[in-house]
Amino acid sequence: MSWNPDTYHKFRKERFAPFDDLLNLVIDGEGLKVIDLGCGTGELTEMLAERLPESDVLGIDSSPEMLEHAKSRERPGLSFELRSIEKLSGEWDLVFSNAAIQWVKDHARLIPKLLSSVRPGGQLAVQLPSNHNHETQTLINEIAGEEPFKEALGGWTRTSHVLSIREYAELLYDNGGTDIVVFEKVFPHILTDAEAVVEWLSGTVLLPYFERLPEGLHEQFRKRCIIRTNGRFQTKPIFYPFQRTFLSAIRADLHG
Repeated sequence: MSWNPDTYHKFRKERFAPFDDLLNLVIDGEGLKVIDLGCGTGELTEMLAERLPESDVLGIDSSPEMLEHAKSRERPGLSFELRSIEKLSGEWDLVFSNAAIQWVKDHARLIPKLLSSVRPGGQLAVQLPSNHNHETQTLINEIAGEEPFKEALGGWTRTSHVLSIREYAELLYDNGGTDIVVFEKVFPHILTDAEAVVEWLSGTVLLPYFERLPEGLHEQFRKRCIIRTNGRFQTKPIFYPFQRTFLSAIRADLHG
C-alpha cells in the first residue's frame, strides 16, 4: 500500500499513545539485537533505541514513503530497511511491533513465526489495532458493497486478520512463550465531527480501498463515508473508542 506520512501524522498524539503502553511492556536491557516490524517514519523506533542503550536496532517497513522519512534518523546502532514483515529472518533479542501486524494475514501462523525469531530468553512485544468490530468498520464495508464501488472493487472488502486475546495467549503458550501478557485496552478519542472520523480512517483502514479504487472514485467514496458516519453519530463531538490488543512473551530458554 502507498502510505502518506502526513495523513497518518494528522492524529499523531492519538496514534502514538499506545506506543507508550507497549514500551512499558519491554524489559529493560542494553547491547541487544532488536528489530521493529513496521517502523513507519522511524520516530518511535528511535525512541525504542533510546530506551535500550548500546543496542543494535533495525526498523523495517514495506512503505518507501515512510522509510524516506525514517532514513534521516539513522545513526550508529539505528538503521532502517525496506522489507516486509512476512520476510522476517534471523534471531533477535527483541522482536517489537507497534500497530503493523494487523495488515499481515494468518496470525495463527504469523505469531509462531515471530516468536521463533526471538532468541531463547528474548522477548516478543506487539501492539495492534483490534477495532475491526466498530461501527465505522461495518459502515465502510457496507459502502464498498454499493455501486459504483462494488463493481470497481470487484466485490472486495477488507477482512480483519486480528484474533481474540485468548487465541493470542494460546498461540504464545503453545509455541514456547513464557511470562505471557495479553490484554485489550480502549483508547477514547474525541473527534469533532464525521469528517474528522473519516480523516482518521483515511490514514489507515481506508487505504486499501483507495488503492483498489480508480482515483476518480476516491472523493466520492470518502464523501459517502462522511454522510453515512454523520447519520450514525448524532451527537457532536463524536466519542470514538479505539480498541487495541497488546501481547508480550519471553521465549523459553531451553537450556535454563
